[in-house]
Amino acid sequence: MNSDRANSHRPRVGLALSGGAARGVAHVGVLRALEEHEIPIDAIAGASAGSLIGGAYASGLPVDELEKMARKFRWRHTSRFSFSRLGLQSNAKMETFLRARLPVTRFEDLKLPFAAIAMDLMKGTPVVFRDEGDLPFAIRASACIPALYVPIRDAEGRLLVDGGLIANLPITYVRDLGADFVIAVDVNLDGIRFFGEPRTAVGVLAHTFIAVERIVSNQNRAEADALIIPRVGHIRWDQTRRADELVEVGYEAAIQSIGEIKQKLNAATQTMKSVSPIAAAGSRVR
Repeated sequence: MNSDRANSHRPRVGLALSGGAARGVAHVGVLRALEEHEIPIDAIAGASAGSLIGGAYASGLPVDELEKMARKFRWRHTSRFSFSRLGLQSNAKMETFLRARLPVTRFEDLKLPFAAIAMDLMKGTPVVFRDEGDLPFAIRASACIPALYVPIRDAEGRLLVDGGLIANLPITYVRDLGADFVIAVDVNLDGIRFFGEPRTAVGVLAHTFIAVERIVSNQNRAEADALIIPRVGHIRWDQTRRADELVEVGYEAAIQSIGEIKQKLNAATQTMKSVSPIAAAGSRVR
């Protein structure tokens, strides 16, 4: 722990933002509510859609601009038809989309520590982008939905796909960035209420992907210090035109959690204040 951290007398707050395709727009509303109520944000980790919103915010893009970007976003802006046998489309256009909108595009230049999580398809292990390197590439890899998008090959030759398959709620990874207190935002926990049993192979694939992400999230959700659950179960993952509604739902969910978050943060702050003098005295003795 460095001296600045020791003297801050408050926990470093991290956000863990889940994947959820278009539903990820709800993260924008959460960010707005946290800002309005002066909840500090010191680090962010995101998977899939969470990496897009979290990475954009960490780059210094204001919430107002994030919301404008979300309102205008359509899938055609970031994908195109692919002739590959490994996926129906390529999401290479996502890098161009982000480079034109983000204030900075290198991890080294971010305003906040940030991690984007992807998965090594062949090994089934997490690939964590942080600290250095190209931000748009990392976000694109983290949001590369398998079968829909062609897997992305990185400089090390790994085939990368959507990070939601292995760390849809990246709580551990934001703690690795130095967060003491983690607020997790899960846009998948509200489930799906817009269709019944699948009738096509694509429907089966969608249900399978959803089930895997929920199982992965269930495994570590309890590790969060606070959990925000936007009620988006009635919105499909492809409905980008419902951005206004998604932002509002995310905002409302965060507002409902503000009291609990502040209470827990205050308690954690008091604990840090009581421990700091003891730690300082110990360091003087040494």
